[in-house]
Amino acid sequence: MVPEERGPRELTEHERGEVLRTYMPQGRITAVPVRRPDRLVLLDQVARAFEPGVRYTGAEVNAVLCRFSADLVVLRRSLVDEGFMEQDRTHYWRCGGTVDL
Repeated sequence: MVPEERGPRELTEHERGEVLRTYMPQGRITAVPVRRPDRLVLLDQVARAFEPGVRYTGAEVNAVLCRFSADLVVLRRSLVDEGFMEQDRTHYWRCGGTVDL
C-alpha cells in the first residue's frame, strides 16, 4: 500500500507571525525567504495592501509596493507568479491571498 501524497501543510498563526517578524521586522522586507511556504506568507501580507476587485495601474502598484521593498520589479513579479495578483496590458488586480473579514 502506497501512502497518499499530501501537499505542504498550512502554517499556524504562530508560524506565520514568526515568518513576518523574521523577514518584515518593521513592516519592510529585509530578505526574501528561500522556503516557498515562508515566501507565500510574505507575499500574502503584501497582497493585503491591495483591495480585491480594484484595478490598479502600474504606477499605483509601485506606490503600494515601495512601502514594503525597494525591489519593486521582483516583488510585483512574485505577486503575479504566485497567483496573488493578475495583470493585463495596463492594469493589475488582486486575485488571491487572505482577506480580513
